[in-house]
This record gives sequence, C-alpha cells and structure tokens, in this order.
Amino acid sequence: MAVSAAGCSTVESYLPQVRNFGVYKLDINQGNYLSQDMVDKLRVGQTKPQVRQLLGTPLIVSAFRDNRWDYVYEFTHQGQVLAHRNFAVYFVDDKLARWEGDEMPASQAELNREALARTANESRWGEERSWWDSIVDIFNK
Repeated sequence: MAVSAAGCSTVESYLPQVRNFGVYKLDINQGNYLSQDMVDKLRVGQTKPQVRQLLGTPLIVSAFRDNRWDYVYEFTHQGQVLAHRNFAVYFVDDKLARWEGDEMPASQAELNREALARTANESRWGEERSWWDSIVDIFNK
C-alpha cells in the first residue's frame, strides 16, 4: 500500500492532470446571465424597477453605493472558468444614467436560430452545408 501511494504522488508530479482522474466536477452557472438583446432594451432615464424587470435582480448592490448595480456571471466547466462577464448600471436620482461592461453573448433567439440551422444541416445563411463543414464541426465541439 505504501509503495502504491508513493507511486501515485510521483505520477502526479509529472502529470498534474492525473490528479483529478475519475473525479466528476459539476458545471456551475453563477450570477446573472445577460444577453445582448437584454442590454439593447436599456434606455437612459429608466427607473430602477424598469431596469430590474429587464435585467433581473443584480448580484451585487452595495449599501454604500446605491447608485450602482453590478451583474456578474461566471460559468465553470470541469473546474475551469470558461466564461466570466461583468456588467454595471449607474443611476443618478434613481434614473438610469449609463451602463458599461463586457461584451454580451448573442440573444437566446439568435442562438436558437443558429442551433436550428446546425441541426437542419444548413449554414447560418441558409445554404446547404458540405460534408467538410460537418467534419470541421465535430472537431470544433
């Protein structure tokens, strides 16, 4: 038993990815998932309840900075962070003044259209997909 335990530590030092071999890690979505179509609906002068209805409840609201709401999103797959986005909205006199943040992903409707095109064996523009495009898709997943 001692010899096998010593051997495992040696393998881990040479191959760090072996350390988690056989351990299942959950995919974790944390925070507020915002898409570009949600951000496009923002208008200067909207009230806090209107912004909350469009974007949802912010992840971070500071008691000391009530005029700023932070929306943070993070996606972790197999223990590695694949997506991390920050988005902040700023209020002046309880009215939306400005917003800033990372680039947001496409809207859900656009993602659904693209997925439908892939499953219908068509390109994004409605053209028939070649056999080569299908092979490339396999390796891009």
